[in-house]
Amino acid sequence: MAVGALSAPAATEISAANCARTSVGFVPLKDFGAGSYQGFEGGLYPGGSNAPTRAYLAQGRAMARTVVPRGADGRPSPSGRIALLSIGMSNTTQEFQAFIRAAAADRSTSKRVVLVDGAQGGQDAETIKDPGAPFWSRVDERLARAGVTRRQVQIVWLKQAIARESRPFPEDAGGLQASLRSVVGILRSRYPNLKLVYVSSRTYAGYATTQLNPEPYAYQSGFAVRWLIQDRMEGRLVGPWLGWGPYLWTDGTKGRKDGLQWTCDDVREDGTHPSPSGQTKVAGLLLRFFKSSPTSRSWFRS
Repeated sequence: MAVGALSAPAATEISAANCARTSVGFVPLKDFGAGSYQGFEGGLYPGGSNAPTRAYLAQGRAMARTVVPRGADGRPSPSGRIALLSIGMSNTTQEFQAFIRAAAADRSTSKRVVLVDGAQGGQDAETIKDPGAPFWSRVDERLARAGVTRRQVQIVWLKQAIARESRPFPEDAGGLQASLRSVVGILRSRYPNLKLVYVSSRTYAGYATTQLNPEPYAYQSGFAVRWLIQDRMEGRLVGPWLGWGPYLWTDGTKGRKDGLQWTCDDVREDGTHPSPSGQTKVAGLLLRFFKSSPTSRSWFRS
């Protein structure tokens, strides 16, 4: 495997994480079943399902078959590369850096895939939805350092939030959805061979002690992702195929049905950014996802 933020809170804003808040009582989207949250159905996909429809999955698989090694000019080439780019904030870059290390140590991953961390601290969704934001020129610099071009970028992992969100639900999730739509439009214009965009929402933020992106906004960001993907499924958004990356939110130590928990040891002092153990936990979820998803395993594995 070749290797190629939310901004941190001010020092005066940071205090020890609130380790007593081990649960907020929300149901993870993938555990809803027939339930709802403030009148909105759960599930990662429409109809309360955690899987895309058969027809939409078929579209994703067809798109995955077009992911092939490409030269710097974007044309298929046996000696080319497949660039997988992360886009997001500080949490995203911290988690993706851990993923890069985990993938490099995994012998089953393809040596044609180049992981490039384009995510940057202090760059929330409201900042990067501007195509002229300096964020995008810094992404270009990182691609160049990794030895790949824009035309070799075929997959993106997108994880974003809005810093210091204060709107009530569903306005907060709707605002993030709109910003994510703008970001996907920028991705489509910058990367002509982009085929697949996997989107994740926030991790648990019950331990947060700042207003950077606490609960319930971290949890509710999952609805923004769900609605964004539904836009693509129903033709209101065009371009690359969109699907969930790993769903990262779980109700603290109460966890979720698959056993995932998020402990106070998984966060830094602000309760928001992942600690080394939290980064490793997300990296493991990413690695498992890309190795097993029917739209990624064909090009991610060697």
